[in-house]
Amino acid sequence: MNNIKRFGVSIEEELLKKFDELIEKRGYNSRSEAIRDLIRDYLVKEKWEVKREKIIGSISIIYEHDIYDLSNKLTDIQHHYHEVIISTLHVHFDEKNCLEVILVKGKVEKIKKLYDEISSLKWVKHTSISVTDII
Repeated sequence: MNNIKRFGVSIEEELLKKFDELIEKRGYNSRSEAIRDLIRDYLVKEKWEVKREKIIGSISIIYEHDIYDLSNKLTDIQHHYHEVIISTLHVHFDEKNCLEVILVKGKVEKIKKLYDEISSLKWVKHTSISVTDII
């Protein structure tokens, strides 16, 4: 706790009221905890904009497994990016659809390229990416 610094923040009353409602809803013990999380989130988003930075995260994909050659294309793309892929989880969502979660770690530029290649494949129904880092 000796490396904790205190600082003051000026904020409009209505904005503070909404913030307090949100942090209570989410279960924060204090404004400080919520502000620390907001700052960390902002710093991770900033890192995402710098292509040379390293980051960790996950890419989620929903697709139909029986579409001709789609599974093979996804596998081929993943092999091409093996240096940033840590692990892959494959879940049979229902009789037709699969969920794949790809854990990634590496330079933002390479991870963005991987995400773009997967997202642009015909018949991939949905993709999302979540990135984080130790801040």
